[in-house]
Amino acid sequence: MGKPIRFMAAIVLTLLLAWGSTAMAFSDIEGDPAKDSILSLKEAGIVSGVGNDQFVPKATLTYAEGVELIVKAFKLSLDQFRFIKEPKASDYYTHVDDDAWYAHSFIVAHLNGLPVPQDVIPIDTMSREQFAHLLFSAVQTTGDYAFIEIFILIADEDRIEPEYRDSIQKLLIMKAAELDEKQQFRPDDPITRSEAASMLHRALEFVKQQKPVYENPHLNDPVEVSVESIHEEVNKVTLSWGEKPTSGYAIKIEAIEFRADQTAVVKYSLHVPDPDQMVLQVITYPTAVTYVPSSYDVIAEKIEARENPALHETQHFPAMAEKAG
Repeated sequence: MGKPIRFMAAIVLTLLLAWGSTAMAFSDIEGDPAKDSILSLKEAGIVSGVGNDQFVPKATLTYAEGVELIVKAFKLSLDQFRFIKEPKASDYYTHVDDDAWYAHSFIVAHLNGLPVPQDVIPIDTMSREQFAHLLFSAVQTTGDYAFIEIFILIADEDRIEPEYRDSIQKLLIMKAAELDEKQQFRPDDPITRSEAASMLHRALEFVKQQKPVYENPHLNDPVEVSVESIHEEVNKVTLSWGEKPTSGYAIKIEAIEFRADQTAVVKYSLHVPDPDQMVLQVITYPTAVTYVPSSYDVIAEKIEARENPALHETQHFPAMAEKAG
């Protein structure tokens, strides 16, 4: 074989390999409604197949797979956190093994505010409404968006859990989700890999094309935790949010949860200036201080302001918390 022939053969082989790794990546998605979404997600490194060349689009998605998929797609991480003690999945979930392949994604999901139930069984199948709610919560981590004031009629809305209804409405408005020919969402049906890929891809396209109404960049600034012994039985815990440009920033300790494993979870919320209110243009260093028994390890956990009023009942030791900054 002469040089030109070998050269052309090499080019053809390269093209075939390139085609096989993209458009022909999966042999079982031809004719699937989500084919383009699946290929786009694969190209982005978000989804992978089962075996050598199959995606298995009709297979159902487990909670472990769903959480892993969404965390990866939205590039959620722990980069904005600082820990005294490295968190474990078992700190937040009853049935998530610390050594499981998906454990890290569950930790990331929890600390980034995704509503994964504490008692979730990772190998259980996710329903369409569960996936939709988790997906829209991930969209919200990218900013606040303006939605047109419409209400989409869903024929089987009575089957949707109340806590999931707004998320599903928003996904329908975003065109990240759609109803079937009977105008049903089928909320309690198990979600398939194909359906999840379609909804995820459309949600990512929405985020790429739309601009948040308002996104304060300082919400991603790290919160540092320091622990200082002030007595043989008491430690002072200080949460510091770093340097801020105005007086409108604050960090507040919402609750402390004392666990049986001698861990004290300090739950805090971050507050940014209201765009409609005037604040002093002065450098500040928001901090919040509380006290815990010295026998407890400390974990800091971000929550929404007064997300769960019942948590305040756990902040029972000692009655001398203070805030500075």
